[in-house]
Amino acid sequence: MTSVLPQATSSAPAIAPEKTRQTTRQTYPNYKIIVLNDDFNTFQHVTECLLKYIPGMGSDQAWELTNQIHHEGQAVVWVGPLEQAELYHTQLTRAGLTMAPLEKA
Repeated sequence: MTSVLPQATSSAPAIAPEKTRQTTRQTYPNYKIIVLNDDFNTFQHVTECLLKYIPGMGSDQAWELTNQIHHEGQAVVWVGPLEQAELYHTQLTRAGLTMAPLEKA
C-alpha cells in the first residue's frame, strides 16, 4: 500500500510594510487665562493681581488689561502651557478675581 503524502506548497513569505522612521512632533496646545468683569473688584485690585501673579506683566500692560476687562467684559491676560495656566488661574481665582474657565488658545 502506498500512501500519498500531501505535498507542501510553497508560498511567498508575508512581508510587513516598512515602517517609516519619520516622527511627527505635535506641540502641546496653549491655554488662555481670561479675567471677567464683575461689580466688586476694583481697578486697583485687578491691576495688582495681574502684576503679582502673571510673570512679566508690566504696570502699563496690567492697567490696559484692567481697562479692557471693565469696558469689554473680559480680557485674555496670559497664554501658555496648561500647567502654568492652571497655576496662574488658581492664584487669580483665590485672589478674588472672576475667571472664565481655561480654554485652548
